[in-house]
Amino acid sequence: MTTVNGNRVQRICVALTGASGSLYALRLIEVLLAADCHVDVMISKAALLVLATETDVTLSAKPQSAAAALQARYGVDAERLRVFGNEDWMAPWASGSGQPGPVVICPCSTGTLSAIATGASNNLIERAADVALKERRKLILVPRETPYSEIHLQNMLNLTRMGAVILPASPGFYHEPKQITDLIDFIVARILGQLELPQTLMPAWGKDIVTEPKAAEPKHD
Repeated sequence: MTTVNGNRVQRICVALTGASGSLYALRLIEVLLAADCHVDVMISKAALLVLATETDVTLSAKPQSAAAALQARYGVDAERLRVFGNEDWMAPWASGSGQPGPVVICPCSTGTLSAIATGASNNLIERAADVALKERRKLILVPRETPYSEIHLQNMLNLTRMGAVILPASPGFYHEPKQITDLIDFIVARILGQLELPQTLMPAWGKDIVTEPKAAEPKHD
């Protein structure tokens, strides 16, 4: 937790790596900020390329420039949203004594998954995940790959046993999505649930979800 003007607010790390699924991260950051969280962003080089390919967002590899662009996009100041470079070893997320909150890697590439599972810590994203594991703090990994190889599955199993949450970007359809944003919100809502943050993106199962089977359409010869 971070204290601002005497009030305790949650500071959350959102890291983007080179898997497909940049839209999940952009929406997650937006919703976290709307929930009055403070968000620290880390973006790998591969993620910058994927982000520019999948969205209309092109960010600089320089953290200060990327931060300014994201702050303008979401209408927040530098206290609410910060960007750390992947070689910034003085960032609070690099140490157990400084790490202020949960870490969400969304999307999480299988290469990053492997590095975290083996404790590689070759960059700040991997180190932040490593710190979260060793300090028994919340670590949420959102892989987006298909199909999974045995290596991927074994890494997921190992990380689950270490305490990480594996939350694949596999949206459901029982909420009858009408557009792509509905599928994105499904995953973001599940992430918020793991962060124990209230959300209105998706109704809880058993409340507003209609579970009765629909009548079959009449057949015409």
